[in-house]
Amino acid sequence: MTAFIHIKRLPILLSLVLLLSACATTPKTTPTTEPPMRKYQELVDQNKTYPVQVYDPLEGFNRGVYRFNYYFDKFIFLPIVRTYEFITPDFMEKGVSNFVDNVYEFSNFTNNLLQLKFKSTGITLARFAINTTVGIAGLLDPAKEMGLMRQKEDFGQTLGHYGVGNGPYLVLPIFGPSNLRDTTGLVADAITFNNLGPPAWVDDDTVTLVFTGVTAVDKRHRMPFRYYGTGTPFEYDMVRLLYTSQREIVIQK
Repeated sequence: MTAFIHIKRLPILLSLVLLLSACATTPKTTPTTEPPMRKYQELVDQNKTYPVQVYDPLEGFNRGVYRFNYYFDKFIFLPIVRTYEFITPDFMEKGVSNFVDNVYEFSNFTNNLLQLKFKSTGITLARFAINTTVGIAGLLDPAKEMGLMRQKEDFGQTLGHYGVGNGPYLVLPIFGPSNLRDTTGLVADAITFNNLGPPAWVDDDTVTLVFTGVTAVDKRHRMPFRYYGTGTPFEYDMVRLLYTSQREIVIQK
């Protein structure tokens, strides 16, 4: 009898669960979503330092760039990426990703060396040698199968390693979240890579241009993030916090 009563109540319980789930659904946000009624400054003590606080004196400018990135991503970048994914078989996409990662081992090598991480420097050099030869110019990643994992470092991490602070938070056009230190590192890495790295070895502007385009499409293809797809009206703040926290973690490792 008790089991029968429970079975009779099952539809009611299911309906209640569905109702609560519907009420708990987070609303989607878009670039035209109205900002929250209360401002950050009204709820937070300006004289107190919070562990999640991010220095963002250019917030108005950054939010404008964030919105520009949304439109660029939606109408230009993602259509190109979808076309690439449509015409390229999965195994070729993986090969392209491996090739790009292998070429950029140059930046990993230089920054590990600058940080005096000699073990990581050696692993990076071994990875490049193995993947370039056995891995057919980097299209395959046999070094990973041997237990030699990628030791990813950039000049922003190198600056952080030696105590350089974040500086103000920045949202870069197309590139996305950054800060003054990491933007400086991005520029330094690009100059070093183009003048001392593989592009200088090839010495062919057309090849360099094609590689740059392929790299951009490949990196966006591998990134699952979609602007205004998080379902929170505080997406800008969330991305700012996550980026800053992630960079602190990789610098301290």
